[in-house]
Amino acid sequence: MTRTSLALVATAALFLSACSGDGEPEATSSPPATAANGGAEVTPSGTPEAVATGLDAPWSIAFVGDTALISSRDDGDVLELTDDGDTRLVGTIEGVVHQGESGLLGLAVDEQERLYAYSTAEDGNRVQRFELTGEPGSYGLGEPETILDDIPAAPTHDGGRIAFGPDDMLYVTVGDANDRPAAQDLESLSGKILRMTPDGAAPDDNPFPGSLVYSYGHRNPQGIAWAEDGTMFASEFGQDTWDELNVITPGGNYGWPEAEGIAGDGQFVDPVQQWNPDTASPSGIAISGGTVFVANLRGRTLRAVPVADPTTSTDYFTGEHGRLRDVVVTPSGDLWFLTNNTDGRGQPGGDDDRILRVALDSA
Repeated sequence: MTRTSLALVATAALFLSACSGDGEPEATSSPPATAANGGAEVTPSGTPEAVATGLDAPWSIAFVGDTALISSRDDGDVLELTDDGDTRLVGTIEGVVHQGESGLLGLAVDEQERLYAYSTAEDGNRVQRFELTGEPGSYGLGEPETILDDIPAAPTHDGGRIAFGPDDMLYVTVGDANDRPAAQDLESLSGKILRMTPDGAAPDDNPFPGSLVYSYGHRNPQGIAWAEDGTMFASEFGQDTWDELNVITPGGNYGWPEAEGIAGDGQFVDPVQQWNPDTASPSGIAISGGTVFVANLRGRTLRAVPVADPTTSTDYFTGEHGRLRDVVVTPSGDLWFLTNNTDGRGQPGGDDDRILRVALDSA
């Protein structure tokens, strides 16, 4: 494993939103961010072991109680992981269109154990909600309820990660869908992180009144997670120069396409850490205690970032398992990470794709 300390300290000004007299939001700078209090650091312990094998272009893992559900990007299938390590079909989401990076992407589960899914349809990306019928070992999908649609879609840069925050609101990452200027357009959903109620409405305390937009100026964010003190982190694919790990602030402008990586420009919020895309391409992230874990595709590594000092990182299992798409903390406290070697850009092995499990110990 490799320990990296970045000389660039990410203490850029964060942005808060305000409204001008004509109702148009204005960004105003605030003092530099301070380190989050995320609890004790943890590290992977031991050799990862396979929990599931033979998956086809898996993208996301979400838990219903102790039961893991897995999204299959290309065919729109939602799978249930059974106690014996096999998978069974929960249901196929109708109308999923796969082209390039699009298809069935993120999954999330709310407190009522309803399933939310982000997927690509003929008319754009959408977020749908499903009642789960049955019980563990026999789950099925109820009828879909679309809570947000007409999200701009493209063969690449679709974002697609969804998660419930500590405030019980649903957060959705949306890529720029290859329309770069849209990331700076507050009237567009492209290039944004969205925040909504479980029914898809804009909360009253969102930074831009009546809007789902929580932060903007993103290229292709694909990971979101929260530290114990509520600090929100997000991973983001850059273009050719820098991939990013950001601390997300309501109303913050993260620069794309005007800035990529640490720009030192007071108009934008700088990332707390940046990486060359060859060593990163960060997708899903998860936080356990005081550590942010980042699944990397091109970098083929599991990266650990201390919440208390997110300018540093440690890499684990580099090159051992191929491309990594998602990482989650299980209800029992282990760390699972999801390989993505069958997504058309990897080199699948005989058991790919897989979910791998590793224990976590105090650093």
